[in-house]
Amino acid sequence: MSKIKIGLIQASHAIEGTASVEVHKEAAIQKHIAMVREAAAKGAQIIGLQEVFYGPYFCTEQSPKWYASAEQVPEGPTTQCFQALAKELGVVIILPVYEVEGIASYYNTAAVIDADGSYLGKYRKHHIPHVEAGEGTNGFWEKYYFKPGNLGYPVFDTAYARVGVYICYDRHFPEGARLLGLAGAEIVFNPSATVAGTSEYLWKLEQPAHAVANGYYVAAINRVGVESPWNMGEFYGQSYLVDPRGKMVAVGSRDQDEVIIGEMDTEVIREVRNVWQFYRDRRPETYEHLVHL
Repeated sequence: MSKIKIGLIQASHAIEGTASVEVHKEAAIQKHIAMVREAAAKGAQIIGLQEVFYGPYFCTEQSPKWYASAEQVPEGPTTQCFQALAKELGVVIILPVYEVEGIASYYNTAAVIDADGSYLGKYRKHHIPHVEAGEGTNGFWEKYYFKPGNLGYPVFDTAYARVGVYICYDRHFPEGARLLGLAGAEIVFNPSATVAGTSEYLWKLEQPAHAVANGYYVAAINRVGVESPWNMGEFYGQSYLVDPRGKMVAVGSRDQDEVIIGEMDTEVIREVRNVWQFYRDRRPETYEHLVHL
């Protein structure tokens, strides 16, 4: 299969932060089920959701309340729910959730579900930001909630394409993006929760660069809106699919709940890699010092 339809789901989360975890999760899950159905109806074969899709971006505060939203993967009810949905619709789903392993190990995770509903595996976010709150600004307290990923950089053979996953802050680090390409990824999904400011300038700079450097597609997904009561800033949406030449295939709006549909073509991957032989001309024997710095 050369041409594959990709669906990116960007959504606001309007539930007030003081509501219970159960209320947050139920509202967001039902909203995203409807949006996955919409994406499938528009022809999407691989569908990506935003970072920790089933609630607010709670990392702007430090509260043990949010630990209750974590689930086991794949045993948890949310993964199982979307496995059934993927099988019903015949779509691959990239499902970013808050994972708990054992009694107290928490990860920012994305499960990869194949079109027959089978669970293929998961990626755990490696790079965990911790930004202190400043005057008039909230912090990013992710180290309070997440351990760094420990599963490497897997690539998943789905019914439609070879899929890699990077999560939000990971996108600032080219090393993992390269490892995903070397492992054979044809498309890398980056589910995110990022607000206006410095990151917006980088949003459409870094990930097209990863796509070009590695000869694959990147699907970048960001939520929209302002979440109360934190009001940490505007989640600026603009989810997009970019091709291996760095060309935007499809781009979402800044402020609307939206299903963005774009088409990837594996022949373009082959053509670009034949012209820009970045993998052929690597010199890994000269890079040893890099891992010791």
